[in-house]
Amino acid sequence: MRWKPVVVQSVRPDGSLVVTVGHPLADAYLEFLRARARPNTIRAVAFDLKVFFCFVAKTPVRVTSLDVMSFISAQRSGGDAKVVSIHRSEGLSSRTIRRRLSSVSGFYAYLMVRGDTSVTRNPVPRGLVTRHERSGPRRRAPLVRTPVTLPRVLSPVDIDRLVAALRTERDRSMVDAMLLGGLRRCEVLGLRLEDIRSADRRVFIADGKGGRQRLIPMSARFFTTLTRYLNDERPTDVSTDAVFVVLKGPNRGRALSGFGLDEIMRGARRRAGLQQASCHQLRHTCFTRLREAGMSIEALQAQAGHASIETTRMYLHLTNDWLASEYRKAADLIDAANMEVAK
Repeated sequence: MRWKPVVVQSVRPDGSLVVTVGHPLADAYLEFLRARARPNTIRAVAFDLKVFFCFVAKTPVRVTSLDVMSFISAQRSGGDAKVVSIHRSEGLSSRTIRRRLSSVSGFYAYLMVRGDTSVTRNPVPRGLVTRHERSGPRRRAPLVRTPVTLPRVLSPVDIDRLVAALRTERDRSMVDAMLLGGLRRCEVLGLRLEDIRSADRRVFIADGKGGRQRLIPMSARFFTTLTRYLNDERPTDVSTDAVFVVLKGPNRGRALSGFGLDEIMRGARRRAGLQQASCHQLRHTCFTRLREAGMSIEALQAQAGHASIETTRMYLHLTNDWLASEYRKAADLIDAANMEVAK
């Protein structure tokens, strides 16, 4: 019987998310991920598996490397009716294709590790073999190359316009958490009352990316705005310990969702007349400004919660003054050396 992948989501009595796609092997993998990844990650992997297996129209045990290469070509071109593209007709971005390949590769790696006899190899190639160097191991080029681009940051004028367009102290507190502390969107929504350390001017991130916890300092402005929200706006008759809750409507008092925060940002952008101002751009803007102010890369890594300092190094290239000052120092040394030679 042909398998028709369908993503189905449900919530267990303990509040945990269950996502399935309708095949025992794939569903076992998603269940395995439940203890290792965030709900949004599990949803993304389930959707990626659905897209892939809808395209190849095969069960997992029959997929070949040729199917994978055909999938890559179809995703790039956008010419196949099975390619899922929301807003682009010429195909998907390299990052999206690479993420989908990673989801498929992870699925097959799981099957092989658990010793499933029906799957003997991972059909997703590790990469394309490059020229063999006699002095070293054979290298492989990635199947999909992704461009290295710098994230966009907001100008001081745009920040002022965005903040002025916010309507409540709750909204200002959330924006300050991202703009002044560099919190991720999910970290802002995940804050609990016990995580706020007002006396120390710090915030405890209990469930950061990759399950990493951290205790980070925050600006006094954030605590001032947050105090006004907690004293004047946050309902007192709520059962949740989430810091940020819905203020009006039938969901009043419930923890604010990601969709709710997106709606708040969308409305503020519209009122401010801005084309872009996302939660992640606020985070990038925070670290760019901190680096411009002289914060060390190591301290910036701890504040951001990056697993690798290489991720943090991109903020060196975002700062306006760092590269120019480094260039001027080097150029002055070169000019001085040339003058000595000329003498």
